[in-house]
Amino acid sequence: MDSQQVFTFGQQALHLMLMLSAPLLLTVLAVGLLVSIFQAATQLNEATLSFVPKILAAVAVLTIIGPWMITTLVEYLQSMLQAIPSVVG
Repeated sequence: MDSQQVFTFGQQALHLMLMLSAPLLLTVLAVGLLVSIFQAATQLNEATLSFVPKILAAVAVLTIIGPWMITTLVEYLQSMLQAIPSVVG
């Protein structure tokens, strides 16, 4: 196994991590921004008010996109496990 293969596997893993985490993170970011704007407009400075919409949005995104995330992760893991003989031998 040479250094180019190590960098390729690392790059693929980082790309997969970003691709899988982006929908959830962007959704929670957008909901947090909307709640913050709402709090600023209504002058409601309650810290716990932002958690419930974020959790509900995260659960909704995981419900909708979760199967795709698991399928993508399983496909990546299968390709990595199938690459072991070519890397070792």
